[in-house]
Amino acid sequence: MTQAVLTRDGYDKLVEELEFLKTKKRREVAKQLETARAHGDLRENAEYDAAKEAKQHLETRIAKLELKLSNAKIVDLADIPKDKVYLGATAKLKNHTTGDEVSYTIVSEDEADFNEGKISITSPIAKGLLGKAKGEMAEIKVPAGDLKLEVIEIQYG
Repeated sequence: MTQAVLTRDGYDKLVEELEFLKTKKRREVAKQLETARAHGDLRENAEYDAAKEAKQHLETRIAKLELKLSNAKIVDLADIPKDKVYLGATAKLKNHTTGDEVSYTIVSEDEADFNEGKISITSPIAKGLLGKAKGEMAEIKVPAGDLKLEVIEIQYG
């Protein structure tokens, strides 16, 4: 597995999710299994099958989170140059293709939420912006075509 690069916030959120899954969610799923077992014949019990599947998904997610957190590298945003776009930066951009202005915050894969303007560092747009300074142009190929984005402003924190 490749090493996950996370901000402190991203790491803390994953730890919080893991704790929730290992405690409250595990108890909920165990209760569902217990209730389904009480309904009798397990061979023809769809509720039992659904509860078993939910438990399997839960345990898979827990294992993935544990592995990711054990291999995580936490990036200290204080060590990142503030004059260029890197992990943790919010970049205000002018889209020269459409004329629109947009802002994106570059985050780890686990923190990405496009609706909040948070894009994964592994996305084509983020990769094209990494290392760009204010005033620089990034030409990026995306599935919808080519983008010409100019960095107007960079903020951290």
